[in-house]
Amino acid sequence: MTSPTGTALAPPPSPAHRLRTAGRVAVVVVIALAATAAQWGYGNRHDFADLRIYYGAVRWWSHGSALYDFAVPDPVQGHLGFTYPPFAALVMYPMAWMSLLHAVEIMWVLSAIAVVVTTAWLVVPVADRHGWPRWFAVCLAVPLVSVLEPVRETVTFGQINLLLALLVLADLLVLAPRGSRFTGTGIGLAAAIKLTPAIFIVYLLVSRRYRAAAVATGTAIAATLLAAAFRPGDSWHYWTSIVWQSSRVGHLAFIPNQSLLGALSRLAHPHQASRLIWVLLAVAVLGFGLWRAARAARAGDEVAGLTLTGVTGSLVSPVSWQHHLYWFIPALAVLVDVAASREARRRWWYGGFAALLWFTVTFSVIAWYDWRIVPASITYQPLGQVIDDWHVLLMLAVLAILPVRRHAGRGWPGGRGRQHAGLTCPPRPVTPEAIARK
Repeated sequence: MTSPTGTALAPPPSPAHRLRTAGRVAVVVVIALAATAAQWGYGNRHDFADLRIYYGAVRWWSHGSALYDFAVPDPVQGHLGFTYPPFAALVMYPMAWMSLLHAVEIMWVLSAIAVVVTTAWLVVPVADRHGWPRWFAVCLAVPLVSVLEPVRETVTFGQINLLLALLVLADLLVLAPRGSRFTGTGIGLAAAIKLTPAIFIVYLLVSRRYRAAAVATGTAIAATLLAAAFRPGDSWHYWTSIVWQSSRVGHLAFIPNQSLLGALSRLAHPHQASRLIWVLLAVAVLGFGLWRAARAARAGDEVAGLTLTGVTGSLVSPVSWQHHLYWFIPALAVLVDVAASREARRRWWYGGFAALLWFTVTFSVIAWYDWRIVPASITYQPLGQVIDDWHVLLMLAVLAILPVRRHAGRGWPGGRGRQHAGLTCPPRPVTPEAIARK
């Protein structure tokens, strides 16, 4: 069929195609309505508690007071204050010129944008490999992601975790595939705002991207020095004292602290957890996790590599609240990709693990969430311990069994697909050759 000007026209959609499209739209609408209802039922549980601390601390700081002297009373922990590096306060400084309501609105909009953008970066390559419409994959994934506990907790606390994930994924899934000289900038900025993303600098090193690691390190140092030039006293106080006070962010034995040290602290309560045992476990997990992440990078699976790195960092960090655990989301993208491949070995097993992961990370806060120090009588019961440390157990499972898709692609479609020097495939890729061919 041609137009009057002679150009070829696409054939009109068939009735079967229209029916499939209508069905997909109906599925998206149902899932979106269910997610909205779940969010409504969950409610604003935390009333932007962390954002209120950011806001109060920045306003306090803007009047010349010492940043880390700021504290607000808390019925559980006594008092809470600003715990991030000074550069984070510098980034948040514009909040000193606006009302709290406007700060909440801006943070909510930025978080929503981060959810949509990062989910699209993760889902579109999977949709392309399996021939799914991009709009359908993204519109289906966004509401499913939005109800996950790390996302809900981040939004209702007014936390910055989704924005940090956006910076990290922009580096690894957008800039890196294009061979950009600015690769590493996002990771460096994220590490200067909050310490935990610094593990991605190590990931760049173990995956032999030395230039990007140098850019990330240089960016983090430059941002830190900028904050030091603005307020040298606060910077000195943070880097010589505050940074070593892990208990400043909350009691280590709280159930929401889903790290190795948190699990050990709950086991040892009311006594202190053995730091020697924690260090030995953390070193073992760090070594194994980065080894697996490096293998994923050499196989060309950037999403698996960054997922393993993020999970490793969450486990070995002294404090990893539930809203820090964004890395379950790219883990789900990998698992769904493998489960959707008809020729993949154990694809039903991976699909089942993805369903278990999504379901328990979505509903665990309703069943188990409790801001308390767990009594020893409950902690030492096997079922109670499993419930209290469920996210820790899930992260250990992801670390051990997350499949690595050989040549899965390094990022957002449209990049040059540039391979990094020195990256070779591991001798025994985890996933089947069918995924490699795609």
